[in-house]
Amino acid sequence: MGIARRELLRWGAGAGGAAAVGALLGAPAALAAGGPTTPGGVPTDSWMGRLDGNLSLLDLTVPGTHDSCCQNPWYGTEWSHTQNWGIPQQLQEGVRFLDIRCNGLKGAPDELGIYHSDAYQHIRLQDVLDQCRAFLAAHPGETLLMRLRNERAGGQALDDAEFQRRVDHYLDALGYRGLFHLYGWPTLGAARGKVVLLADFANPWGLIDWSSGQNAWFDTQDVWQTGGTDPLGDKGRYVVAQFDRAFASPGYPKMFVNFLSYAGGYWPRNSSQAVMDRAVYPYLSARTRQRARFGIVPMDFPDLHVNVLQMLVDKNFV
Repeated sequence: MGIARRELLRWGAGAGGAAAVGALLGAPAALAAGGPTTPGGVPTDSWMGRLDGNLSLLDLTVPGTHDSCCQNPWYGTEWSHTQNWGIPQQLQEGVRFLDIRCNGLKGAPDELGIYHSDAYQHIRLQDVLDQCRAFLAAHPGETLLMRLRNERAGGQALDDAEFQRRVDHYLDALGYRGLFHLYGWPTLGAARGKVVLLADFANPWGLIDWSSGQNAWFDTQDVWQTGGTDPLGDKGRYVVAQFDRAFASPGYPKMFVNFLSYAGGYWPRNSSQAVMDRAVYPYLSARTRQRARFGIVPMDFPDLHVNVLQMLVDKNFV
């Protein structure tokens, strides 16, 4: 069993953060007895509601999931299996960034389906949006960030114009426009109750444009394949370097993104465990009292790494 699981209770007891964070927040644990709380006493389903609404989203640490809807290995085999929790449970557990990748949907000329490459995950974009809307209606102090990607794969691949047309159909014909914040990084207060759209598709609309590297909006580490004799060790070093860059740049006008996921010839479950054990957990557990904003941190299988997920939530309250 890896560190990321066996150390959970010892980390919670040894961090020394529960009492301090509880005092800072006015003892939130007493208000959240019905759901999960972090070692710092923060309710995972409503942690953003405890933060100052004047904060920019750029000032936060936002735990997320990679290929957020890929729950079932029957839909693409184990290579495409990256999550065990569905979207509703991810949100209840504190996840606030979703990685949503779409192709067309056979027999539905206006719809988008969720895919991992060309493997359909048997869930539609409207299903995901309805789950997000239901969560936000029940938790109006929260916001979600969504990367919406044109996956461009397989027989249902869409060109730029058709993907844009279908997004427009969702926004207007299906009535989802009011769910989204579309333009520019908002404050948390302005984004509460909404999904902040991060557009990983060509568009003429002036949206926040995703980058898997560098652009005007993002500074992203998403190394999912490397060469060499120790690829998982190299991936861990990329992760740590991105954490360090974010820590050293508190006023940086871009959103840091640091993917903890890795493929490169390994099953996602195995690579996730190795990177967590060797790099992520040791880094974060040594810095539980260090103030930092790490930006968006997507991962595979947060259910197997609840301690890391909750450390990231607690980082917003140091």
